[in-house]
Amino acid sequence: MDLDGVSIDIIKGDAHNISPPKPKPEGDSFDQNLQSRYFFRHLFKAVLLFTLVTIACFVLFNQGGAAGSPFQFLPTSFYNFTFSHAYNSTAPPPAVTGMEELGLEQLLKRAAMPDKTVILSPLNEAWIEKDSIFDLFLESFRVGNQTIGLLKHLIVVALDQKAFDHCLGLHLNCYFLKTQGVDFSGEAHFMSADYLKIVWRKIDFLRTVLETGYSFVFTDADIMWFRNPFQQFYPDSHFQVACDKFRGNPWDLNNAPNTGLMYVKSSNQTIEFYKYWYKSREIYSAKHDQDAFNMIKRDPVVRDIGLQIKFLDTAYFGGFCQSSRNFDLVYTMHANCCAGLDNKIHDLKILLEDWKKYISFTENEKISHPISWSVPQSCGPASFRSHTPWKKNGT
Repeated sequence: MDLDGVSIDIIKGDAHNISPPKPKPEGDSFDQNLQSRYFFRHLFKAVLLFTLVTIACFVLFNQGGAAGSPFQFLPTSFYNFTFSHAYNSTAPPPAVTGMEELGLEQLLKRAAMPDKTVILSPLNEAWIEKDSIFDLFLESFRVGNQTIGLLKHLIVVALDQKAFDHCLGLHLNCYFLKTQGVDFSGEAHFMSADYLKIVWRKIDFLRTVLETGYSFVFTDADIMWFRNPFQQFYPDSHFQVACDKFRGNPWDLNNAPNTGLMYVKSSNQTIEFYKYWYKSREIYSAKHDQDAFNMIKRDPVVRDIGLQIKFLDTAYFGGFCQSSRNFDLVYTMHANCCAGLDNKIHDLKILLEDWKKYISFTENEKISHPISWSVPQSCGPASFRSHTPWKKNGT
């Protein structure tokens, strides 16, 4: 390019390549002024054009998330879950390409709290039907007190392909726990062969999470979350488990545990315990993980490992076996002591309505019209007789 005799190497952009201007003959000042005006006029046009193009690109970029835009980019909500995607059917679903390719360690890292803690909940096809238990589980986070933000730390552990696809459609953190030669998609009746396979697969998977260096809260999907439980967990124990029946002392090994809710910190003690717990299935082959836990909690091996077990008070972490009667104290409620999905769904819907009624009251109304749970109704010992030949509590 040659402007007024100045040779510029534009490709290299090197200021040192500018050659000195050629001398002009005397008396040529008019032509020189004319060329200068011509140069600055074109420079002004170039700057104006650049500015207009920049503004146009900026506007198009900011409209990129709009449906149908040719500049549509992957929305940030793909990485930061917002609950509206799960409950607002009119919201355009963000792309989920690549989520299924995330390995366990990547997913744990993305979902973890600053202290490397995640929330884990299993899911199979039988629990994803319309108005399912899983829908109620998610709704409890929506209507709970300071619980909706916990969903970004939830990892749904899908046990079959349909459950995994359903999870992806809700834009949650999803992990497909594959087990060769086993179909976990159907309803696993309490103490059936499939039920036992599922619960023992769960224990082995949780050991893997601990070995990766992450702590977890494990929660069954038939547990309703009404408050943030991290405010109530014990700070001095690496292994905490809920109860079907709580005897008043969190250290008392006579408490009846319920392994549907556990808070476990990653440590050498918890990793070794989960290895021993999983191995115990060889001895207690006809037992589920909860019964086996009850058998081994007093073992000298557990004592030698150095695991300190602490049991969660049902006043805060209640269920149908032993309710949390004070609505001001309840953190979670579990549809335990209940068999059958239909029975659980029926009573959990009523449980959620009881909670919604409570949070709609003013403080004066809560005092003048105290609320109590309207459940269990379909749940209880009768539900076991209709689903299995065993008369056992605490699923």
